[in-house]
Amino acid sequence: MDLLKPHAGVTGADNLRGAILLAIAAVLFTLEATLVRATAPLANEAQIVFFRSAAQLALSLVILWRIGDWGRLATSRPGLHIIRGLTSLSMWWLYYASFRLLDLALATTLTFTTSLFVVALAAPLLGEHVGRVRWAATIIGFVGIAVAVGPAADVSIHGVGIGLLAAAGGAAIVILNRLLGRTENTMTIMTWIGVVTTIGSTPVAWLLWEPLALRDAALVCLTGLLGAFGMLLTIEAYRVGEASALAPVPYIRFVVAAVVGMVFFGETPGAALLIGASLVVGASILAVRHEMRQGLTAPHR
Repeated sequence: MDLLKPHAGVTGADNLRGAILLAIAAVLFTLEATLVRATAPLANEAQIVFFRSAAQLALSLVILWRIGDWGRLATSRPGLHIIRGLTSLSMWWLYYASFRLLDLALATTLTFTTSLFVVALAAPLLGEHVGRVRWAATIIGFVGIAVAVGPAADVSIHGVGIGLLAAAGGAAIVILNRLLGRTENTMTIMTWIGVVTTIGSTPVAWLLWEPLALRDAALVCLTGLLGAFGMLLTIEAYRVGEASALAPVPYIRFVVAAVVGMVFFGETPGAALLIGASLVVGASILAVRHEMRQGLTAPHR
């Protein structure tokens, strides 16, 4: 993988390879969420976020070492990188908390609303024109969330609120990626994220640290690595494939999450969640396809 190359356009795009990479990333993100749930009695969110940050930094440094170009760390926009890193730090915390409070399928569905929040943020932050298609997709998507968490569903409203805040943070990351992407390459962005999140998470993890057995520490570390590799594969997928063609692929996460939830945690998605998730996924695909036609950077965590 050459993460220093620009994203693929229509010419020379390899959508099959991109779809495979994105599907693998979806599985990795679901495994990450599964471990977050499984390690709940063993480690707190502060430790999970610290290991996720350290994994991001370690992976980025290894890639820079392999390509032998440490000059990629140089930037003329340190302030924006710091904001990007702090946004990831906050979003990871909320993201992991939502998967500990909600069923895997519902928490996964809430992550799909990121593309809907992007529509709301694009106009005031980027000065973009938000047309009828984008607003219609956004309204349909949030109606789907209302159905999924409505009176017919037995869910934690607190957890839903946290999940939606995480999705809104994800939308902010998309906007920041677009701003940084005008002058910065992928490895510069990834490495700065690792630096900022590791520095930011270390003091909190130190204060809230809970003793971990070697096996438990290995599981928490694996959680961080799965998230970091999932991000890397996502970036590579959008580099080799057309974003509009790949738009439906990430939504296989719902199916994977639903199966994992049923098999390992005894969670059965109800009719309200299935109907709501269908509306959210359909609206998100519509919004993402439209966004990518406008040239918006693919979302990364």
